[in-house]
Amino acid sequence: MSVEIRRGTARFVERERGRLSHHGFSFGPHLDPERLSFGPMVCHDDHVLGRDTGFEEHPHEGLEIITWVVSGSVVHRDGTGAEEVLAAGDCGVLSAGAGVRHAEVAGPDGPARFVQVWLRPDDPELAPTYARATVPAAPGAGLVRAVGDGGPLSVGVAGAGLDVVRLGAGETVALPAATRVHAFLTTGALLRSSLAEPLAAGDALCVSDGADGPSYQLTAGVPTEILVWSFA
Repeated sequence: MSVEIRRGTARFVERERGRLSHHGFSFGPHLDPERLSFGPMVCHDDHVLGRDTGFEEHPHEGLEIITWVVSGSVVHRDGTGAEEVLAAGDCGVLSAGAGVRHAEVAGPDGPARFVQVWLRPDDPELAPTYARATVPAAPGAGLVRAVGDGGPLSVGVAGAGLDVVRLGAGETVALPAATRVHAFLTTGALLRSSLAEPLAAGDALCVSDGADGPSYQLTAGVPTEILVWSFA
């Protein structure tokens, strides 16, 4: 088993008018051979968009695109005919398949922040689809499945799952045991624990070869939200 802390301060930063993006993996002109992927995860972005700004219509293919809204609202439109407004606590999954165009723009109510993950699908040639759901994560509820087996949203990667956990100060959660686990703090902070170092918003914890290992206990120092991806 190996455990790595990836600090938010080490993410690649991209600034455009009305947009601030932090890339967790190599993206565009930002190349780092040590940051190409994590299992099927090839992109982990944290975006802040100004009111009515964002990503105008553009194409994608051969990707599972998962969007989690942290704050504000995001207007999603795509070539499947879907047009949705995602609010904080909403999750959307766009299976780009053989090819689709989509757009994501912050709503008119103010700035929006969302985390977006791209996964390599098992079958990249399927017809594109889109679905969204509200995830009822709350302090004391533990890990709440958003995407994958047992959740309201499916994804075209066998054994992949996204859980959301919200912790009150002092609450603890155990990460799932899996071949790979990627835990990202959207808000809040974790106390020093078995990780030997505290984690802050924007940091990620990456566990590899942990299917048969101990489950890490994470304890919040303040109200905290964590997005936990697990890959079989």
